Amino acid sequence: MTGSTPEQALEALGLVLPEPFPPAASYVAVRVDGSVAHVSGHGPMRDGQAVFTGRLGAGLDVATGQQAAELTMLNVLASLKAELGELSRVTGFLKLLVLVNAAPEFQLHHLVANGASDLVLRLYGPAAVHARSAIGVASLPMGIATEIEAVVRID
Repeated sequence: MTGSTPEQALEALGLVLPEPFPPAASYVAVRVDGSVAHVSGHGPMRDGQAVFTGRLGAGLDVATGQQAAELTMLNVLASLKAELGELSRVTGFLKLLVLVNAAPEFQLHHLVANGASDLVLRLYGPAAVHARSAIGVASLPMGIATEIEAVVRID
């Protein structure tokens, strides 16, 4: 939504950033190096709890996976806001890595990942065009359905 801040765009979409979830092990949520921020893996958390758990293709469908990916991206954005002060400091998304907790026969990881990609495109417009990998995995921490890492350009 060009012409507004990412926070205003979130509000217009009826979305709220969750409280940042503290790292679950020995790492930081965001590591800034010059004009690049590396965001550690985040999951679909709200109020300190995993919201979407389970496996795509074994109880969870693509639409639910997309919701999980969107909430996971909201968590990524919450950590960026906590680290940077405001989301408008993000000037571009360079790369997303979307991990999908999936049954072996599931093949629509790329569509699940669109839940995250579509959100950043709605918030940032052309600056959000990014490289992306969507990978199916046998399990994720706490049984979460999706995990996302991001590399972003900042001012």
